[in-house]
Amino acid sequence: MTNDTYLYPYSSAEARDRNELSLWRESHKANIACRNAIEDTIRQSFDGMHLDKNCITPVLEEYGYKRTAWVLANTLHELKWDGRFGHANKQWAERACIPKDINHNSDFVVRSHPAVLDGFVTFYRKAVQALNLFGAEHCVGDRAEQDFTGKVLVLSPEALREQYWGQKNQLWYARSGFGCEPHSSGRAVFATCLSDGETARWNREDFIGVLDDKFLPDWAREKLEEMMTQEQTDAPTMGGMKMK
Repeated sequence: MTNDTYLYPYSSAEARDRNELSLWRESHKANIACRNAIEDTIRQSFDGMHLDKNCITPVLEEYGYKRTAWVLANTLHELKWDGRFGHANKQWAERACIPKDINHNSDFVVRSHPAVLDGFVTFYRKAVQALNLFGAEHCVGDRAEQDFTGKVLVLSPEALREQYWGQKNQLWYARSGFGCEPHSSGRAVFATCLSDGETARWNREDFIGVLDDKFLPDWAREKLEEMMTQEQTDAPTMGGMKMK
């Protein structure tokens, strides 16, 4: 991915309050460049009747999934009155939290023909689906009330760099930390990645929720069993008996 500019998540007013205007400016500039790239690829890939399904690839390679989604969702927010965008794409855009910035959001609205742009948005959504990431639909229970300790958690893709997007980097076994407790003021969750055994500290909000066991892949189930066996082996002993 060529453009690795940080995607700034707040408005210019909030950036001013946070003394982060330089971060906002760089991100805003990248949003506009991404908008231009989308318009260019649509112009080059539309033959008057059909839009080449591969037109999404160069934009994703240059600007990544997050910024491309940011620009597309912002466009649909700004043009929500336009009936040429499909219902499913409008619903997708509504789930994206783009901060209101009256003086600047219009700067990165894609100006391609809405009916053709709607096809581009569909291609984007299919590209994300092809990554086969875990989401809220794969989790079980009320996240706000759950104790995460000893559970397999789904890490949000937003917490990962895009080059690490994939199921194997999303599944973590929660071990400890005040963030495991649903009503604790602490945020830290200490967890182990099921795919490679890496242990890291995350915040509770980095996780989408507890994975429904029926979605646990075979490779992850094997890793979890190995982990449980190792924990029992490593448990301290007293008088030849395992301590529980």
